[in-house]
Amino acid sequence: MSFETDPRLLAHSVALAPMPLCDVRLQDDGRFAWLVLIPRVVGATELDDLSRDQRIALMDDVTRAAEMVRDLGRAMGRPVEKLNVAALGNVTAQLHVHVVGRRRDDPLWPDPIWGRGEALRLGEAELARLARGLEPSAGV
Repeated sequence: MSFETDPRLLAHSVALAPMPLCDVRLQDDGRFAWLVLIPRVVGATELDDLSRDQRIALMDDVTRAAEMVRDLGRAMGRPVEKLNVAALGNVTAQLHVHVVGRRRDDPLWPDPIWGRGEALRLGEAELARLARGLEPSAGV
């Protein structure tokens, strides 16, 4: 069996350069600086489906993604005040981790963002501009 990403994780996002364990996607929602990390582990739906080494690699990828979300917030003109990191899986079972930059003036503060309100689509040109500026850093 080979690794495949659930199509729901592909919808409304664009691929960025992969990290050591995870594929990285920029979420198309201008309300938030938002990345989704998808560990390339066949059949993984929960954190405990990962080996210890994979869990460590995931945390390293999350830390790199946090740096990228901060960069993304600046590029969007909305510097990040708080990072939210979550692996929910209620809608899409495949293991994935959201790394979201929040601000006190964002439209849903202080509430959770999932399933709330309409996404503000950025459009292809803006997504491409933002994606070009995001590269995973070499180190943690």
